[in-house]
Amino acid sequence: MIRCAIVDDEPLALDLLEGYVQKTPFLQLEGRFNNALSALESLHKQEIDLYFLDIQMPELNGVDFSKMLGNHAKVIFTTAFQQYAVEGFRVDALDYLLKPVSYQEFLQAANKALRWFEMSGKQSHNHSAEDAIFVKADSKLVQIKLLDVLYMESWDDYVKIYLEGVSQPIVSQLSMKMLEEKLPVHRFARVHRSFIVQVDKIKTIEHHRIVFGKTRIPISDSYKESFYNLLHGRSLMK
Repeated sequence: MIRCAIVDDEPLALDLLEGYVQKTPFLQLEGRFNNALSALESLHKQEIDLYFLDIQMPELNGVDFSKMLGNHAKVIFTTAFQQYAVEGFRVDALDYLLKPVSYQEFLQAANKALRWFEMSGKQSHNHSAEDAIFVKADSKLVQIKLLDVLYMESWDDYVKIYLEGVSQPIVSQLSMKMLEEKLPVHRFARVHRSFIVQVDKIKTIEHHRIVFGKTRIPISDSYKESFYNLLHGRSLMK
């Protein structure tokens, strides 16, 4: 999860960006501010990884505010004035969004931030990002490498964990909710009340069903929007 904040003196822009953040699975909103001075006051009180920052604001503009961040956080600028683009990149912004911002443009910038945090190893620790998890199966603890997981299926009071190259799943008595909280959200997606899939392992989607060999996993209406939002940043779909 990337902990983020929005700073903009336009109420409509604040509401729009907050809605975009809420739709994006790997972003967690930690604050919204209608001026840079308010954001500055909270700078050392909250742990924020990324700011969506308007440039032209009264008293303290976004560029000057970004210079005060140092190594505390990264910035994606949002502004209605294209002439600020060069100045924005001079202060090492991750991206620059010209208002009015569409969700597609927002998501592309957010995915760029996600890649930066992954490469730099500066991800938030709100969710586990380890390479393996331990689950109880057959009265013993079993280590599961996340890289090997294809998908997970709810089965009464148990969860079946299907691994790549292994014919039989690992069966563990735990809830999907508990399992979901342990998984890195940028790699695993809940697509149905009964299924969690590893996004990088998906090769084919047909008629809103994910294909793993002979298995067809349905993408339910409840999870369809968040799943395709996550997928959108990795695809060439419109």
